Amino acid sequence: MHPFVYVHADSIDHALASARRGGAHFIAGGTTLVDLMRLEVMRPTAVVDITGLTDPGLTAIEDTGDGLRIGALATNTDVAYHPVVAARFPALSEALLSGASPQLRNMATAGGNLLQRTRCPYFRDGTSPCNKRAPGSGCAALDGYTRSHAVLGTSARCIATHPSDMCVALVALDAVIHTRGPSGNRAIPIAGFHTLPGDHPEIESVLVPGELVTHVELPATPLAARSRYTKVRDRASFSFALASAAVALELQGGTIRDARIALGGLATRPWRAVEAERWLIGRRAALDSFRRAAAMALEGAAPRDDNAFKVELGRRTVLRALQRGAS
Repeated sequence: MHPFVYVHADSIDHALASARRGGAHFIAGGTTLVDLMRLEVMRPTAVVDITGLTDPGLTAIEDTGDGLRIGALATNTDVAYHPVVAARFPALSEALLSGASPQLRNMATAGGNLLQRTRCPYFRDGTSPCNKRAPGSGCAALDGYTRSHAVLGTSARCIATHPSDMCVALVALDAVIHTRGPSGNRAIPIAGFHTLPGDHPEIESVLVPGELVTHVELPATPLAARSRYTKVRDRASFSFALASAAVALELQGGTIRDARIALGGLATRPWRAVEAERWLIGRRAALDSFRRAAAMALEGAAPRDDNAFKVELGRRTVLRALQRGAS
């Protein structure tokens, strides 16, 4: 592990000031950053510890009447088991409980989960060419083993899959990410928070250096109340998704009034299937409708030999999630 400066911030202003130096990173639970520092994949020049910040809004999970406000330092465990989350935003609870292990969920935070980095083995081995880790070095995955890699949102420079379960649920729930940074406060819709790799896979979100996530806002809607998360993986626990889907449906008399479909384990960022959502509106909540929407959700997929199975697996995962959401 390379030397770095450690700062224990005692206020948000202190944290922001400390993060202005180049190469600084915030740390809370550390379940991603510390791991990657040990592997020498990430080499921050400064680590700004925000776990001591006393602003109660950073750890609180609050029912605002119009929705839910989740502080960036709220743990995954606290969010998953919160009664309002379980009752009114079930896809989020299911997504969090399907991820990692209880020990990691007790440490990992909502803000940190938003910034998880890929599990691509070529990114994490520290030696293979990787445009995400070392821009311009190439992408070893393009000619490598790609069973776990993305089939949606890929580019000629990167096919790494986004790893988060929570973020997929947040996309289906129309979450808004609130931040504070050098230019003040921002409210960023989750659908625009993560970026596609394009020519710059090293840029993974719209955050600027030194910008801190403060909280996540979820609107209380009929969609949110009828939301579900379905995950397919190699083993029953502590395993990343081969394919996952978060769906939210608003029904009236068996007819779909509104819909959200988000995919995980299949794309380079949490993936929203907008065209499939639009097609569902006004149609019956029936098997044939769900099959067509599931097929639409995977249109445009660009699989490779090792991960071609993900296209059909993704369709079946979306279908199952829609069936659960309508039940």
